[in-house]
Amino acid sequence: MSGPEIARDVDDLVRRFVRPDDHLHLAATHSRPNALGYALCRVFGDRARFTISTTGYHSSAHALTLAGGVAKVVAGFLGDTYPSPRPNPLYERVADGVPFAFEPWSLLSYNQRLIAGATGAPYAVTGSLSGTDLLADKGDEVLLVPDPDHPGEQLTLVRAMHPDLTLVHGVCADEDGNIAMVPPLGEGAWAAYAAKRGVIASVERIVSTEELRAIPDRVVIPGQRVLGLCEAPLGAHPQSLRTAGLAGVPGYLDDYAFLEEIVERCRAEERGADWYREWVVETGSHCGYLAKLGAERRHRLRAGEPSWQTGLPPATTTTESATATEPATPVAPATEEAATGEPEATRMERLIVLGARAVVERVRTGGYDTLLAGIGSSHLAAWLAAEQLQRGGHQVKVMAELGLYGFTPQQGDVFLFSLRHAGTAEQLSGIPEILGGMVAANPRALGVLAAAEIDESGTINTSRTADGRWLTGSGGANDIAASADCVVIATASRWRYVPKVAYRTSRGDRVREVVSQFGRFRRDEGEAGFRLATWLEPSEASASARDADRDAPGELEREAAAAVAASTGWSAPVAGVRAEKPVTAEELQLLRSLDPEGRYR
Repeated sequence: MSGPEIARDVDDLVRRFVRPDDHLHLAATHSRPNALGYALCRVFGDRARFTISTTGYHSSAHALTLAGGVAKVVAGFLGDTYPSPRPNPLYERVADGVPFAFEPWSLLSYNQRLIAGATGAPYAVTGSLSGTDLLADKGDEVLLVPDPDHPGEQLTLVRAMHPDLTLVHGVCADEDGNIAMVPPLGEGAWAAYAAKRGVIASVERIVSTEELRAIPDRVVIPGQRVLGLCEAPLGAHPQSLRTAGLAGVPGYLDDYAFLEEIVERCRAEERGADWYREWVVETGSHCGYLAKLGAERRHRLRAGEPSWQTGLPPATTTTESATATEPATPVAPATEEAATGEPEATRMERLIVLGARAVVERVRTGGYDTLLAGIGSSHLAAWLAAEQLQRGGHQVKVMAELGLYGFTPQQGDVFLFSLRHAGTAEQLSGIPEILGGMVAANPRALGVLAAAEIDESGTINTSRTADGRWLTGSGGANDIAASADCVVIATASRWRYVPKVAYRTSRGDRVREVVSQFGRFRRDEGEAGFRLATWLEPSEASASARDADRDAPGELEREAAAAVAASTGWSAPVAGVRAEKPVTAEELQLLRSLDPEGRYR
């Protein structure tokens, strides 16, 4: 068997193997093949009609949109993920086919399609999608068939996915094409096996066969699947890459400043066109891109990623890298005195604190032992709850859908998928293991989700507004809501708490509690709608006034009813509502230690 072609750079690799009408899969093995994505733009520009599939289309993927060569995108998320999940203006009219056709999926069902393709099965059975609008407009990609074990019920079958080529960025490879990676692995190697023609890959370094033979357990994609290969240092930038020191290859962190720049410039008047010219076109090549990043920035990103530096002799670790790679300082015990003089809790902080209280109570009384949170204020609430539970002697495992289990969030880094958190995990795996094994097959998992819209049935919309503007999509939320009990964390407003959602992204029958900034809505088993169960005074001053007038008949219920009427479109009853204690200095200090920059403030 002949080995893969070794190209001189990513542009050369793309020229050799990519055709202008290809279905290209951008593998999300936690890192992304971003250097290859930029090369697609430089080589083809607007002269292609690609179909692009990827778990989430965000960050550097916007370059492909700006190049004008994408006809269709198949993904579970479309928007931006950092500094917080949000729509991107480029895709506001994607429901109308502008700038391309878009086919939305949930994260697990999307991966199940790849697994089916990789294993030679025509379809996969999924427990996701049912009861939601993600089933719509899929044609023969989805089939509903009678369930032989449950007469009158249906199974959801999703068609196997077979891209023409899968594009991958790995840690290292040998000249036989064997590609080594380390977890978390996101979607894993399934797309490499599912691709019709095979894989083209960039790696940080091409190493000797002998070096790779010493670590066969790290080879994720075998050389038989690889058509072509090239070196591309920092080929996943601005995303991160964990290397665990394989073959001496340094890892690197997400470049948060770069990610924020993409978001800001896509929102500016030129809608990202100036960013695209500067960073993709004018750099001319991956070497030009690295030169523009600069040596100091490249060093800083590498110095901050801890996995590859374990065991380095002191002489090879600079002062800067030693400082950057130390584990984040453990969260200090909070005290009432320590928070004296701190600003009062903001509306968002009140929401997160109440969300954490709801999660803590559910875990203690419901027997849950694992938490999976969607990205946003929901994951801050889950992190805060986990820390409070741990301090109270109640262990609960925190997970992230891309492959992290049992991790400790690192103080000061609020990005859900940061590799800083990965370094503390008890297990690093992938999407099927987390959304499948640890959620869909785990009755003790509790989901903690956010919502752009939520109605009184608990149905969640994170996909599309009533006037057709695109939001972000499901990610893993549809999968979580389909199989696990859930707490939803969402700021109350009349446009968010609606009588009926504009688009059903995630079903609501497993939503047990909805948390707002002024109280917690609950429903008991078998109830159709929610009631406002608790009420948090809007400020400490009003709480003091409430204490002074606590005996006024029905006053608490009247205030709570007024808040529900003013801040929601719901008709939730308030009878029996009880007062929440004010946000404590301890809760606020602990939250601000997790989020010292106030990203969620």
